[in-house]
Parts: sequence; structure tokens; C-alpha cells
Amino acid sequence: MTGPVTVEFAGARSGQGPLTWGQRAIWRLTEWLPPGDPYFNMPWALPVHGKPDLPTVLAALARLLGRHESLRTNWIAGSDVIGHQGAEQCGMVQRVAGHGWLTVGLVDAAGARPRALAGEIAAELAGKGFDYADELPVRCAVVMDGGRPRAVAFAFTHMAVDGRALDVIAGEWPRLLSGEPLPPAVPQPLDLAAEEGSPEGAARGERALRYWRAALDRMPRPLFAAPQGAPEESRFVKLGMESAALGAAVTRLAAGWGVSTGSVLLGAYAVLLSRLTGRGTVAMQLVVGNRHDPRLAPMVAALVQDGIFVLDVARGSSLAEVVRAAHQGVLASYRHARYDPAAQRALIEETGPPPTAYFNDVRVAGGWPNLPSQPPASLGRIFPVGAWPEVDADVFLSVGPATHTCRLDLLADTALLPREAIEAMLREVETLLVNEENT
Repeated sequence: MTGPVTVEFAGARSGQGPLTWGQRAIWRLTEWLPPGDPYFNMPWALPVHGKPDLPTVLAALARLLGRHESLRTNWIAGSDVIGHQGAEQCGMVQRVAGHGWLTVGLVDAAGARPRALAGEIAAELAGKGFDYADELPVRCAVVMDGGRPRAVAFAFTHMAVDGRALDVIAGEWPRLLSGEPLPPAVPQPLDLAAEEGSPEGAARGERALRYWRAALDRMPRPLFAAPQGAPEESRFVKLGMESAALGAAVTRLAAGWGVSTGSVLLGAYAVLLSRLTGRGTVAMQLVVGNRHDPRLAPMVAALVQDGIFVLDVARGSSLAEVVRAAHQGVLASYRHARYDPAAQRALIEETGPPPTAYFNDVRVAGGWPNLPSQPPASLGRIFPVGAWPEVDADVFLSVGPATHTCRLDLLADTALLPREAIEAMLREVETLLVNEENT
């Protein structure tokens, strides 16, 4: 990496205030990790199409930070800074800088493919934890080739963005490069925090937690029996699977059953959890993007919170019936996934622990637009992704953002599911749905 260069940015305002509900939810998760752990960092790479020069790219980066306050925010100890009740509940406030400087590395592609190299650099930039109080929540480098910028590598902290926010940035990037005007500024996290602290926001949160209370009262506890075996040294293991055949099968089943592809995968996951645990009722937490509100859809911020999902997997029910019920349940869960995390924790302390199984669909389009026209009949490949000593979940299935294949990641506590059982469950999702589509 050469350079760096410094980019000056300025926004319409500065200020400080309480954290949003989404920021508080992410902050609580970071507290599971040792200081400086990069687990919640998000690498991202974008191409530079056409022939813009380096000053144009740097100007686009300055516009990006000026437009979105979350990208120039720090999170600091708050109870002695402002007397806002919401800030004191989590001991933090967000502070937005009105102007500042971003350090940008310059890297010569040296014969490498610029976009691929940017992806590698983004992973390197994301490999170190952020200093939430004193560092900008974004790191950046520009990949140069033939004297021109060809790609940009980013690393963001999850406190500033979620997966949907990255897609917003990608959508704005060509217009930022061209200098075209963008739509008026969307709500910013400071605005959202104020809304959440209003009487209307409090009422919304209370409705969500009434839904949570009803679901917590229905759910089985615990979902899994006590651990039976010795875990691996890094106890929580994640395996991945890529299967175009599964993507094709899920696409056709969803169309035939009148549901989303995510609901097909969620229903299959629930069926397999029911078989694995012997429970006729399955409960899990869904990671919800909270962007069904049109005002929030273009917002660059961390809006994600957990929704609660409880499904009866009746003996003798067809897979189609289970999936349709899952589809209705997931819509209700999405409608009730914005709430005050402190109030949710108080509810959990009263009623008992929430589900320890999770599901997360990070796709934007909800399908796989680049699936091959004739997907291979062969089974997908399974591969290791990572391992961690501690995770706040027993089992966690994620649907990845790939557009040419169905990418699933399954993380589990190896005291409950040994590595070979994790692999078997991934394969069972595939065979269950491929066989169902073929019947």
C-alpha cells in the first residue's frame, strides 16, 4: 500500500445524542467480544467504472461521508456527557462530526485484477477492531491501475452500517462519482434516535414487546437438550455450503407455494430443528433489517434488530403447509422487530431466555438472479468458514448474498452439534428441498 492521501469532508450538521435502538443492539453484541476483536467489521469493495481520475474518486468519498452521518460518528461514554435517559441505559452516546479528514491508502494493482485486489484489501482493513470513540467508522483504500483508480476497498464497523446500508452505498456510488445530484438527505441516526425516544416511538416499542411476550410464553425451553459431548477447542464452528441446485429448487418451490425463497429455507430449517430436537414447536430469533418502512429503506445506518419467531411443526404436516405457516409468521416477526433493547432485556429477565436458534437472510433481491439456466444436479460443496470460542447462539443459519448460487452458512455449538452433524444438517436442507421439488 502506498500513499496515503487525506480527504477532507464536511456535513450539514454535527451533534450528539442517544444511540438508536439498532446501534444499542449491535453494541450489546460487541460486548461479547474481547477489546479490538474485528468480528463485527464489514469489508466492502466497489468498482470504479469509466475513466474518473483520482481527485474525482476522492471527491466522491468526501460526498459519501458528508451525506451519511453514520460514517462520521463516534460512540463514547455518555452518562456524564448528556443527561438523556436512553443514553444512560446503555452508557453510550453517538457523536457526529461536522467535518474531518479520512485517510485513504493508494495501492498499485501491479498486474492483479483491481476488483479482486480491492476485496483482499478490504478484508485486511477489516481485520482490526475499530476504536469507537476516536476513529472514523470507515477505512478506505483506492486500487490504482495504469495511473487511474479502478476499485475502492472499504472496511466499516457494524455500528455504522448493516448489510442493507452497504447496498445503499453501492447504489449511490455511480452518482457520487459522476457528481450527479442525489435525492434529499434521508433520516439520520440522530433523527431516528429522537423519534424512538418520542411517545410515538415508545408506543411502537411497547407493541413489539407485547408480541415478544406472547411468543416467549409459547416457545419451548430449552430447544436443545443439555450438551452430550465434548466441544472443540474453538467451541462454535461455522461451515458453509454453495449449491446452485438448491437455489433452483427453492426458486421453483417458492413460486409454486406463493411464498418467498427465504420462507422456503426458513421452513425447511424449522422442520430439521424439529426433527433434531424432538420438539413439535420450534422457536428462533430472526435478524431483521427493519427497512420495510420506506423512509428507512435508503438510510445508511445499523437498523438491524432481532425478531422472534415461533412455529408449530405439526406431525403429519406437508412441507408446503409448514412453509406457508412460516411465511405468515416471518411477516409478523418483521413487523415487531423495532423496540428498546433495554426494555426487551427486562422482559427476558421476567419471562425467561429467548430462543438460542437464529436465522438471517442477508440477500437484498430475495432470490438468485444469476443462477445458471441449467443448475448442476450434483450436490453443493461444503467448506469451513471459521470458529470462535464464544457466540451468543446454539445454532445459526445464514443465507448469503451470492447471486449465482445458494450460499448457506451454519454455525453451531459443537457441544450440541459436532462438526460432522453441522455438515449433515446443511446437506439435509439441500436434499429435503431438492427432493421436494422433484416429487
